Order: sequence, then C-alpha cells, then structure tokens
Amino acid sequence: MDTILFNIPPYVGTELDYVKQAIDSHHICGDGQFCKKCSEWLENDTKAARVLLTTSGSHALDMAAQLCDLTSDDEVILPSYTFSSTANAFALTGAKLVFVDILPDTMNIDPDAIEHAITDKTKVICAVHYAGVGCDMERICKIADDHGLILVEDAAHAVLADYNGKRLGTYGRFGCYSFHETKNYSMGEGGAIILNNPDDIEKAEILREKGTDRSRFLLGLVDKYTWRDIGSSYVPSDMNAAYLWAQLQVAEQINNDRLNSWNTYYSLLSDAASKGYLQLPYIPENAKHNAHMFYIKLKDIKERTALSAFLSENGIKTAFHYVPLHSAPAGINHGRFDGEDKVTTVESERLLRLPMYYGLKKEDIERVCSKIVEFFSKR
Repeated sequence: MDTILFNIPPYVGTELDYVKQAIDSHHICGDGQFCKKCSEWLENDTKAARVLLTTSGSHALDMAAQLCDLTSDDEVILPSYTFSSTANAFALTGAKLVFVDILPDTMNIDPDAIEHAITDKTKVICAVHYAGVGCDMERICKIADDHGLILVEDAAHAVLADYNGKRLGTYGRFGCYSFHETKNYSMGEGGAIILNNPDDIEKAEILREKGTDRSRFLLGLVDKYTWRDIGSSYVPSDMNAAYLWAQLQVAEQINNDRLNSWNTYYSLLSDAASKGYLQLPYIPENAKHNAHMFYIKLKDIKERTALSAFLSENGIKTAFHYVPLHSAPAGINHGRFDGEDKVTTVESERLLRLPMYYGLKKEDIERVCSKIVEFFSKR
C-alpha cells in the first residue's frame, strides 16, 4: 500500500532549466533576472505599487513590522490562531502583542474582537487569511481607517486568492506572501512583501538591502551605494527565484488543479457532513479561495487524534495546525489575550488537515475519503 503524503512541494518540470540558466549567468545571488521576473509577475497580478521577493514569508512579516515604526509603547492586534512567524515579527520590534479570538466558520480573526481590543496604544492590526480564505476585509479596513491604524495582511496562504475581486495582500499598507515548500507556489524557502503605498518603497528597499541604497545604485540613480539605515539581508538567491518562476508561469494551472482536488474532497465528504460526522470548510460568498488546504473538523481533540491515527495506520498522512499562541510560553511573555477565548482553542483542537498538493491524484483523494467514512462507520 502506497503512502499518501500530506504534502509534496510543487514541481512543474522546468525548474531545473531555469536554475541552470541562473547558474550559467554567473549571477546566483539576489535580484538577478529571475528575482526580477517573479517580482514583476507578482506586481502585475496584485496591481501593487511594488512587490519585493524575500528570503522567507517570515522575513516579509519582519520587514512589514519594522516598516510600521513600532516601539515598546505600541500594541499590535492579531489572532492567536496563527503561526509563530506572525507574532515574532511584531515581538521583535518590542511592541506588545494583543491576541484576539477568531470566527468559528473561517478560522479568521473576529472583527468584533478587534474593536474590543483597541486602546490608545494600538498601532497595528494584523489580519491573517487562514487557508487562503479572506478575512472580512470590509469591516477590518473600516476599523483600521476609523481608528487611524496600520493594517498588515499575513497572506502567507493566500497567493491568487481574492476578497470582493481584489487580491488578498493588497488591502492593507503591507501584505506578506510565503513561498515555503508547503505553499501553493514554492521556492523552497522564500516570500514576498507587497508594498501598497509608494511612499514605503525606498525605505523597504534600504531595509531589505542591509540598510544600503544598493537598489538605487543598480538602477543608476546614485553613483555609489552607502549605508543609509538599519537593515538586514532579506534578498533571496536567484536560484530560488528561478525555481519559483517555473511555477508562476503556470500559476493558473496549479491553482485549478488544487481547486479540483478541493472540490473533490468537498463532494465526497458531503454525505458524512450531512450525517453530522464532521464539518466541512466554509467559504464566504465574497471570498475566492485558492485551495491552499482542505481541512475537516471533528467533534473534539480526542476524536481528531483517533481519526488521525486511523488514517496513519492506513498509509495516509494528515496534520493538525496551530496551538493557540496566547497559550504558548512566548505568547505569555510577549502579549496577552483580550476578551474571552470562546472559539480559538476549542476550534483549533477539532481541525484536521488532509493531504493537499499540486498533482494529488483523484484516486488518492477517494481513498482518503473512503477511509474517513470507514472510520465513522466503525464507531
């Protein structure tokens, strides 16, 4: 019996050709031809003022947090149900983290909880688009505007996903993508920061280039580059960008393949959901998702653990997701939970992620679903 892996990094067949081109060009460091191609493609797709590739999605968030000019007197509101990178980025600035509850249907940040958490110290709202499904951006943008707050979007899951016909990552002042091997489009480790305000471009380029104005030098705007401000090395290798470029060229093909897999799961598990065995994902009408993941929700953590073990015994790899950050040691040290944790912990313990990747075979999805149905029939 073949094992059905939880994830296989995307590969379309032209990656090695492009990596070889990068090597043959004798320019394998950052901002070579493939970094430029990927950035231009993302700018055309998002209609953003500028998109800069980064060494990781985490570093894209780090850049966004630093560009917000946060201090230890500031507070940042974010969901507790997210990856540590979201919180780390803001904690590194010294700002206080204010974790809030999520909505049970989408697992996205609850706008009511955001409003409740705002104080005179609040400076940033960070919205995380879980599973590539957009947060309620109408309400969140209005809250940010009404209170004069900076909006940052953690769109790590959300490349090619929309809300009201507008790309996720382009609503806030900054958006952040991830191109980790588990994402829809990958360069192994990598990411991108979306700059939606042209006024941030020069400062972001200096921050990304070790604090220098090297980007302006390469454009011929200055005769030499110098150290202008504090920065770091957030520029990815052109070889990594070459791997990503192969996938961006067939981005819609990858997207459609994943959506077909997602829809197959949904169809095959609908009967089990109607019988109350499990709960399927919810997609709001104004959200166009990208099939980043397919998850189901079980009765509780005990049932999730049992199903996960049963599937593993049958050669099917699954995963749960985040342990709420407000309950983690670093979360306790660097922040607090505002209000009551009515949803975050309970819902996080119910969620089980099923295998999902580009090229996932229909017969493998059928096998996964049949084993899930078998599990419940035996109970």
